[in-house]
Amino acid sequence: MLTYTITPRDHCLRFEGYLRSLMPQAPAGYVRKLIKNGAVRLNGAAAGIDTPIFTSDIVVLKESAALTAQLAASPLPLDVLYEDDRIAIINKVAGLPMHRTAEREPNLVDSAAACFSGVDKFYPVNRIDRGTSGAVILAKSSSSAGIYGRHVKENGLDKLYLALVRGIPEMAGLIDTPLDDKESVTRFRMLQAGDGAALLAVVPVSGRMHQIRRHLQMTGHPVLGDKRYGGGECAGYAGFCLHSFRTVLERPGAGPLTVCAPFPYGLLEVCSRFSVMPDRVLERLKLIVTGKEQL
Repeated sequence: MLTYTITPRDHCLRFEGYLRSLMPQAPAGYVRKLIKNGAVRLNGAAAGIDTPIFTSDIVVLKESAALTAQLAASPLPLDVLYEDDRIAIINKVAGLPMHRTAEREPNLVDSAAACFSGVDKFYPVNRIDRGTSGAVILAKSSSSAGIYGRHVKENGLDKLYLALVRGIPEMAGLIDTPLDDKESVTRFRMLQAGDGAALLAVVPVSGRMHQIRRHLQMTGHPVLGDKRYGGGECAGYAGFCLHSFRTVLERPGAGPLTVCAPFPYGLLEVCSRFSVMPDRVLERLKLIVTGKEQL
């Protein structure tokens, strides 16, 4: 048997997503077969592909030659949260642009094309700012991009962000100041107050450009590291202290998919500088993911 203990780097991942991170070159069907056949256990019991995993959980795999070969495969250069024949959901790191820039630096779309065999081009279904980390949906074809893009445009995308902001705001609030003469609504709830900063769970009800960053600036509590909107510098961190944590996507003919992008380890370190304690952060996220805490 092979035993793995979940660390904060994988906190809140789907069970299937974690196993695919161990076997990055394995087909999705291989991982699902392992789960279905009971060749992998979570905390001593069977688990479904969508079961969330948390820090200190124990994953045990039944050892075989085929499994060992998959575990030895080279890791992918991107953190893949979910993949099927139409889309891939990537946990984008802060500081990585979505598209090519004039500086010809690495970008998410080109990196994804190089990462997956058989896909020449990826099409973003949603976008997040360069300085923001977290879940991004990429379609594998223009037709899939059209299907998912229309759905997101018509129905929106259920998303939950985590933001480390300057100062200590109210425990919860709603910001409805219009942006660019358009109705804009953002809800937030404080998860933990620290020393001169606080971690918020933020839900953008509407989807305007830079909505969360602009709305939080209006409260007097901008996102740390967001120089454009008053958050100043955040030494040692590549982007803003803003993370797209949970995304709920309606898949045509397959029902809703909930994907969580683990809170970046570097951002946990920034939290600790402001006495926003990582252990408490992880516990609150677990309560949110398991539905024991409503936002």
